[in-house]
Amino acid sequence: MCLVALAIDQHPCFPLVIASNRDEFFERPTERLGWWTPSLGAPAVLSGRDLKSGGTWLGLTAQGRMALLTNVRDGRAQEADAPSRGLIVSDWLAARESTADFWTRTALSGHNGFNLIAADFSRGECFWASNVDGQPRRLGPGLYGLSNAGLDAPWPKVVALKSRVGEAMASAASVDALAAQLFAALGDRSIASDDALPQTGIPLAWERQLSAAFIRTPDERYGTRCSTVVIAERSARQPMTHVFERSFRWSSAVALLRSASLPNWPPRDGAGGMLEEVDGSLLPGSHPPPGRLGGSRSG
Repeated sequence: MCLVALAIDQHPCFPLVIASNRDEFFERPTERLGWWTPSLGAPAVLSGRDLKSGGTWLGLTAQGRMALLTNVRDGRAQEADAPSRGLIVSDWLAARESTADFWTRTALSGHNGFNLIAADFSRGECFWASNVDGQPRRLGPGLYGLSNAGLDAPWPKVVALKSRVGEAMASAASVDALAAQLFAALGDRSIASDDALPQTGIPLAWERQLSAAFIRTPDERYGTRCSTVVIAERSARQPMTHVFERSFRWSSAVALLRSASLPNWPPRDGAGGMLEEVDGSLLPGSHPPPGRLGGSRSG
């Protein structure tokens, strides 16, 4: 993933909102949003999947864990034989250890630069960490943005997406309306002006192309492969989390849509915020059945 905005406890009806784009070469084999099991005995994961190296860029479990990852682009040399960064997400989703132990093990595993946002909402816990930027930072309620630098680095597309997510949450009256506005923001192809571009060690022409929220290079080999929106909805009837994925092919302007709905997710009690401290035990109904998964085409 290369761009994400994350809102935690910023709206009384939508306590968790995620809007994200995954950018990748189109030749890299990928499976669309669905339920799968990373390893024997691990919890089922709802996510897309990288079929080349395994793992994923954004996923969640029925037990209340969530994680997303972006690469860091800062001019440092990339190790060709480094382990896949996508495995960090599936590793967190299956982990049983404490955050400190998980991070110590992960930070020492030899990955190329990455950012990780990970949460265990059943325990009221969420953090950001980067293996090029020190120790994990606990995240409280707020609106955060992330691309290929540190958390909330003011890259033009990060600033723009955070602003549009905030505006969408302030005006949307329903999940569908909010999702439509978030997908519109993620589809923005505006290129930043040269004086606003970050300097990350790549040619200026590439910096320009990568400055858009939605990327499509002129040769159509690289670009935004999918847009994912996660909206947790709080209602008197039943809390529900909705996951939408639009995936794109280089040869078609048609987006393929998949969606899933998870009742009573994340598994927690009380009516407080997403990050309110709660008992860490699993609650009734938190075990995997995977929820509803649907698919359709949309323009």
